[in-house]
Amino acid sequence: MKFFIQSRNDDLSNELMDRAKTYLSDFGLEWNEESPDIVLSIGGDGTLLHAFHRYREQLATVAFVGIHTGHLGFYADWKPAEIEKLVISIAKKEFEVIQYPLLEATIHYRNDDQTKYLALNESTIKSPDVTLVMDVELNGTHFERFRGDGLCMSTPSGSTAYNKALGGAVIHPSLDAMQLTEMASINNRVFRTVGAPLVLPAHHTCVLKPVKAPDFMVTVDHVQLLHKDVKSIEYRVAKEKVRFARFRPFPFWTRVHDSFIDSDV
Repeated sequence: MKFFIQSRNDDLSNELMDRAKTYLSDFGLEWNEESPDIVLSIGGDGTLLHAFHRYREQLATVAFVGIHTGHLGFYADWKPAEIEKLVISIAKKEFEVIQYPLLEATIHYRNDDQTKYLALNESTIKSPDVTLVMDVELNGTHFERFRGDGLCMSTPSGSTAYNKALGGAVIHPSLDAMQLTEMASINNRVFRTVGAPLVLPAHHTCVLKPVKAPDFMVTVDHVQLLHKDVKSIEYRVAKEKVRFARFRPFPFWTRVHDSFIDSDV
């Protein structure tokens, strides 16, 4: 088995990386940065996001596992003290691979070019200078004209991140869906939006079409880019999935409870 380790590059994460690399090599596993079978992310959820985008062209063959060296995350679920236990489980291949849905975002430009992205958590769109005005189409049919600060489309596993801060629902990652949430929409007697998050199934598409300015700030997970002369932005549940190596039960709702309510109750 081939492996690679993505570190957050702080002292503790680098120390754990060196230990894990030595242990796994002693068990006969091969360090392979180009085409690993399993990627250990040591840091936090942000570190795993970097690892995901690093290997986004190899998602069909790469499995991820996270070790947190800060706050407990939704992706980084192993503790530093468990590094030896984790290494032994990897070496003995005592794990199963589970898959979570991803978001596909396609930016269509006025010159008919396009750029396609995959998101593990979410994609957002904002106007750089003025109020965002977007026509929202669902499955080719006009749904609403949005006016406000911006829009966020998230995956189920990303529903606990920015989406939740915007008032979106928390969705179990076993569901193939995506969720559209509003950022400070303008609602009065003249302008109206649905004013609630929309949970869309895998066979639906959502297309955003600019009404005024064609330039937008678009984020895909941790990456933010200015896109000019945009004709439309199309979102759908991606055909690709992210693969995680699971070595023990990972109750999603327990993690939600421990992260947002109280781990001591």
